[in-house]
Amino acid sequence: MPMLALIFASAVSVALVVARIVWTGRLAYSFLIWNLFLAWLPMAFSLLACENYRSGSGRDWRFLSLAGAWLLFFPNAPYIFTDLIHLTTRFFPQFWVDLTLILLCALTGLVLGFVSLYLMQSVVRRMFGGTASWLFIVAVAALSGFGIYLGRFMRFNSWDVVFKPKQVYLGIGNWVAGPMAKPNALAFPALFAAFLFITYLMLYALTHLQPDRPEILGLKSKG
Repeated sequence: MPMLALIFASAVSVALVVARIVWTGRLAYSFLIWNLFLAWLPMAFSLLACENYRSGSGRDWRFLSLAGAWLLFFPNAPYIFTDLIHLTTRFFPQFWVDLTLILLCALTGLVLGFVSLYLMQSVVRRMFGGTASWLFIVAVAALSGFGIYLGRFMRFNSWDVVFKPKQVYLGIGNWVAGPMAKPNALAFPALFAAFLFITYLMLYALTHLQPDRPEILGLKSKG
């Protein structure tokens, strides 16, 4: 059901973006389709990593490669929320339409990322236990907050780690050397990391509701 819901949400999002392009005759928001595609990559890598782990291969080079690829592309899933910045350049007649469209794509990307994060957390829990799995969540949230900062403000892509390692190294070095030089340099990664952790925690709690126990909601069964 989660996969079907995500496929449906992605299809609707793409259809709405295409409808906007046809309606306005402009490709202004076509990047949302690409960003949504990137948001699916961590899901694909997490499924492959979990399948490799369940097959009994354990922590071999294939599993570690898939897990590394998942971590590298995971920030692309919540990154779509930062596309709200495109609404601040000037007021568009279809502002509310564009806002709804971006939020739909962003929410879809966020849930895609969180489902993949849940899968990877399950693997970590089996390997190292429950406490380690939540420390893993904290670490991923922190790294993702910084990764999203690199993408939005320094304009790096996930694959630049492979194809432009020197530029990425220098960019991170400049940030480490003076994170207080710019107001957003420290606040944005920290706040976005907190946002990711808190929203994941809430969704995680919702998935553990037990509908067969009405007393949880203060209800009493009849009879």
